[in-house]
Amino acid sequence: MTTPTANWSFPTAVRFGAGRITELADACRAAGINRPLVVTDAGLAPLPITAMALGVLADGGLEASLFSDVRPNPTDANLASGVTAFRDGGHDGVIAFGGGSGLDVGKVVAFMAGQTRPVWDFEDIGDWWTRADEAGIAPIVAVATTAGTGSEVGRAGVITDAATHTKKVIFHPKMMPQIVICDPDLTVGMPAFITAGTGMDALAHCLEAYCAPSYHPMAEGIAVEGMRLVFENLPKVVAQGTDIEARAHMMSAAMMGAAAFQKGLGAIHSLSHPVGALYDTHHGMTNAVFMPYVLAFNRPAIEARIGRLTGYLGIDGGFDGFMGAVLDLRARIGVPHTLADLGVDGARRDDIAAMAIVDPTAGGNPVELTIEAAGTIFDMAIAGATGGTTLG
Repeated sequence: MTTPTANWSFPTAVRFGAGRITELADACRAAGINRPLVVTDAGLAPLPITAMALGVLADGGLEASLFSDVRPNPTDANLASGVTAFRDGGHDGVIAFGGGSGLDVGKVVAFMAGQTRPVWDFEDIGDWWTRADEAGIAPIVAVATTAGTGSEVGRAGVITDAATHTKKVIFHPKMMPQIVICDPDLTVGMPAFITAGTGMDALAHCLEAYCAPSYHPMAEGIAVEGMRLVFENLPKVVAQGTDIEARAHMMSAAMMGAAAFQKGLGAIHSLSHPVGALYDTHHGMTNAVFMPYVLAFNRPAIEARIGRLTGYLGIDGGFDGFMGAVLDLRARIGVPHTLADLGVDGARRDDIAAMAIVDPTAGGNPVELTIEAAGTIFDMAIAGATGGTTLG
């Protein structure tokens, strides 16, 4: 079977397929960018795929600069440095290049390049996004190098407020990249741990969107197929990183998760965000650890819904069968079973619970996430057990 190739316009223009990184200069010109700032993370900057992308831009006659002062959980200091590089370099657009951190910072750099208010004035609260000067938002081309966050097709970026150790979502509709390049060849070199963590992030996006109580049947349909793609293809790409067809399907699943979670997220993310901010854990892997414990907590509200899902996925046993499939998938791809296995202790338990209930994703949980509930789920994830039953 050949690797899929397509041109899409949902939710933005997507150039999808192996080898399409060669179209990067053309994509920039189509977006009105002639002097791009390439924003990526420090780990990706020295790798051959980054040099190749810069070479494509040079061959296409574009004057590009590279900014890579971006941490895995990017902070407001990273953002400020990126905005300074954009302004000082006289750039007219951003290429957001990488996984979630590079993509998020790149998009927010483009957003903040022409703003005069502080970034926290645009947090995803109510209509705060309307405070922005839309004319000051630079055009964005996104290039995904992982298959997880789906940030390449999103209208927001997550930045950590270093003063409060809080992850905050910055949102504006014009942060959606004009053009996205999804080339599975770029993901081949990802280590198995990153492949697993980013893939589980995609699953978490689809699962929480599907379970969120708000009405959005289109998002639900996208989420269901996204989950099927993850269950079918994530074990393949962890076991054999050069499986381009499976890599392509995982990139689709990542974008589908991001398109779907406009319906909502939930406690997986609202607990993962403070843990990542305080302990600097990998976001997708932290989501993966929390997943079965949040499923168990939400069971009374989602059991019938999960039963419908298992029919499509071909999983027997309703909710229990789905829980077993999640635990099996985690075990097969090397996801740590508990937070303790990620190096997280219980010292900040109460802080994490308090931060979780005010996280913008908490409101989408199908069961109200009180501070007591958040603490209980955290305890489950530390102990590896729920309701007296050991999971895994």
